[in-house]
Amino acid sequence: MSEQTTKIRAVIVDDEELARSVLREFLAGRPDVEVVAECANGFEAVRAVTELKPDLLFLDIQMPKLDGFEVLELIGSEVAVIFVTAYDEFALRAFEVHAVDYLLKPFGAERLAESLDRAKSRLGRRASLPVKALVSTARPKEGPAQRVLVRDGPRVHVVPVDKLDYVQAQDDYVCLHSEGKAFLKEQTLAELETTLDPGRFVRIHRSYLLNVERLARVEPYGKDSRVAILADGTRLPVSRSGYARLSELL
Repeated sequence: MSEQTTKIRAVIVDDEELARSVLREFLAGRPDVEVVAECANGFEAVRAVTELKPDLLFLDIQMPKLDGFEVLELIGSEVAVIFVTAYDEFALRAFEVHAVDYLLKPFGAERLAESLDRAKSRLGRRASLPVKALVSTARPKEGPAQRVLVRDGPRVHVVPVDKLDYVQAQDDYVCLHSEGKAFLKEQTLAELETTLDPGRFVRIHRSYLLNVERLARVEPYGKDSRVAILADGTRLPVSRSGYARLSELL
């Protein structure tokens, strides 16, 4: 937000219409805030951030389809965020640790004003959210991921883990291969690997993570190396250490 900008351009994200209207009414009395969009789900939120480039997001945590943390992972630190949540001790503790602004439902105009003042200060300092650290500490651990979310401009692709064939590292990105399609996601292979079921996904090479359910066979390939052949005929390199990990799993 430039110094010449007099108003904070804000987007409200909440699946409950009543909650959005309450927040909208509070903000209507603030001459320094302009609500440029309201979103009823996380998919709409990602689109709004991409297309409208707001300064601030009022982001509900408990939402169907995409929750607030998933939205945050997809948009990264592009926009300042004030989390809006019903009582959630786990998340609130994480917000306090990372000095992140939040509004606990139900809240009043005075509490909103405090959060807005802090948000304006962050915007003035151009301080970005510690997205990865915040999400890892604020989200309860619920076992291996069941899906992988990939942002494609204003769109979000949902790739079920069951449909994931293999993943290839590409610098700071991963390329997810699923049912003949490829999806590029800004994440390292090591980061993605920690979220997946180690009983199903194995690192067969420094650049490849394989869903063992797709494996047809492993064949020798040159001296001291092997190749994994998938059910669809795809051939992937297997390193010596990768073959050892694969052998343990099979």
